Amino acid sequence: MKKSLFIALLLLLAALPLAAQQYKYEVGPTLGVTGYLGDVNNSNLFKHPGVTGGGLFRYAHNSRWAFKATLNYASISGDSKDIELKFPEEEQFHFSSSLIDVGFTAEFNFLNYGRGPTYKKYKPITPYMVAGVGFVFAFNDVGNQASFTVPIGIGVKYKFKERLDLGFEFTMRKEFSDRIDGLSDLFGIKHSFAKNTDWYSFAMFSVSYSFGKRCIKCNYIE
Repeated sequence: MKKSLFIALLLLLAALPLAAQQYKYEVGPTLGVTGYLGDVNNSNLFKHPGVTGGGLFRYAHNSRWAFKATLNYASISGDSKDIELKFPEEEQFHFSSSLIDVGFTAEFNFLNYGRGPTYKKYKPITPYMVAGVGFVFAFNDVGNQASFTVPIGIGVKYKFKERLDLGFEFTMRKEFSDRIDGLSDLFGIKHSFAKNTDWYSFAMFSVSYSFGKRCIKCNYIE
């Protein structure tokens, strides 16, 4: 009887760490650099790098899919002296904008991300793809602008500890106002909603803390 209780206790203790490694939510800070492509920069994305910082909230649907909300403050800038293209009457343009970026994205992990039973083939590190929708609010000398965005990119995340994740993500964000740089129609040619010239990018590191244990029934982690 005592031997049976001892074995049962060992099995219970062995199962607890596996269960504790499965959490539904993550929250944490982000920090990185920004790039810009647009009216006064058509080639070198990081010619005038800016900074970005903010936070993320992620819902891990399963080991392959996750959904994320982000809020970031960023700066971008550019100068027409950096490009060979000449504007009418040899005019020069430069700008500096502050951005508030809100994103809602889906992540697809190429590997079963997480830590757990060997038979589930979890991997503590995985590359992933990310895409979604968002909004950007830009502030510059011309005025305030708001626009829809489409963020797309790639990343990699590493489960450093049971409840601590490290990540790096690079995304390009297509915006649809053509005004986040305060410059538009510099040649007098109107751009359509879908064919404006402005893009910006985030290359960010993140640290996130996991919480919200999954429901466990009969040693099955849902």
